[in-house]
Amino acid sequence: MSMTMAEKILAKSAGLKETEAGNIVMANIDVAMTHDLTGPLSVESFQKIGVEKVWDPEKIVVLFDHQVPADSLEAAQNHIFMREFVDKQGINNFYDVKEGVCHQVLPEKGHVIPGEVVVGTDSHTCTHGALGAFATGIGSTDMAMVFATGKLWFKVPETIKFEIEGKLGRHVYSKDVVLNIIGQIGADGATYQACEFGGETTSNMSVSQRMALCNMAIEMGGKTGMVEVDEKTIQYLKGRTNKPYQAFKTDEDADSLTTMYVNVNDLEPQIACPHHVDNAKPVTEVEGTPIDQVFLGSCTNGRLDDLQVAAEILKGKQISSDVRMLVIPASREIYRQALDQGLMNIFVDAGALVCNPCCGPCLGGHVGLLGPGEVSLSTSNRNFKGRQGSPEAEVYLSSAAVAAASAIKGEITDPR
Repeated sequence: MSMTMAEKILAKSAGLKETEAGNIVMANIDVAMTHDLTGPLSVESFQKIGVEKVWDPEKIVVLFDHQVPADSLEAAQNHIFMREFVDKQGINNFYDVKEGVCHQVLPEKGHVIPGEVVVGTDSHTCTHGALGAFATGIGSTDMAMVFATGKLWFKVPETIKFEIEGKLGRHVYSKDVVLNIIGQIGADGATYQACEFGGETTSNMSVSQRMALCNMAIEMGGKTGMVEVDEKTIQYLKGRTNKPYQAFKTDEDADSLTTMYVNVNDLEPQIACPHHVDNAKPVTEVEGTPIDQVFLGSCTNGRLDDLQVAAEILKGKQISSDVRMLVIPASREIYRQALDQGLMNIFVDAGALVCNPCCGPCLGGHVGLLGPGEVSLSTSNRNFKGRQGSPEAEVYLSSAAVAAASAIKGEITDPR
């Protein structure tokens, strides 16, 4: 029976030879992740079940990234609560306030490998499909059941494969590609589908750029984002994990597969305009829009290549006096690499504020909140009303290149 990559992984995890879209399977979970914001509810729900010990502490990963360091008494209490849970349960894969954003730290530390099922109490867990896993966000009460049993039921999703072809132009990146796709099919265009990214353009992307693609799958309604394993994946995994893994590929004649062809030869940098991610427009249609804040970071575009692109544009220049720019690396590893390469000096010299690795203003719950009437240009993944602070503020989304060029001019700017 011909199957998609998603079907093959879910069949394997459920102990089945085959399955198809629409079936209900009980999957064995390989990695279960929770963080400081959603973790407390997961733990409280787990405790109500009455089970003393989690099913397998080595398969659970707990990270602090949303409110780090603690920015309120409530956040501090949540941190204490989660530290006590980790200690009591003997969970060794615990990353406290210093390590960075969960969706960057998990692959860096070797917790994500191809062919496995990864769940997390965060909707952007779909990021990890860039390494050939089936990764998806779940609710905190679902995570409680995973903690107790190591299993979770899934309806096997259909797959929409985006065959991306063409050569990306100067200062056009995977963020622009995925914003353009979301703009075409809409916020519900891939509802409960596995969003698989393929084609020559995807093959030419780095693993980091592929992570940005998969990260945004949820913004078109997708259940997960996925990229087939290739030599770049294998090289990324080397030195990060020695766990054996099985890579799967989609059969092109699978019944549940639909394909959308995307040509990027003439693609411009894209901007997602307020207040919806699918309100995507070419940068030339919105350039000149004044901005108050630029946020370079997040689990979408806070990786080393994003910082490198921004630093190249900012080197020797000054950020507009009307703009505050926050630079927030996605992890401590990236922070150190950026320090070693002198990128932080460039940001500081340009007038940016460099913050510790964390989610920052992305969730509207920590540093860099927007006030009424303010406008942000952000490299993150959501721009819903009130997402980064006041419901009277506006958030535009872009790549790192657009963000850096715009910070200099004080308005949305084409970096080309």
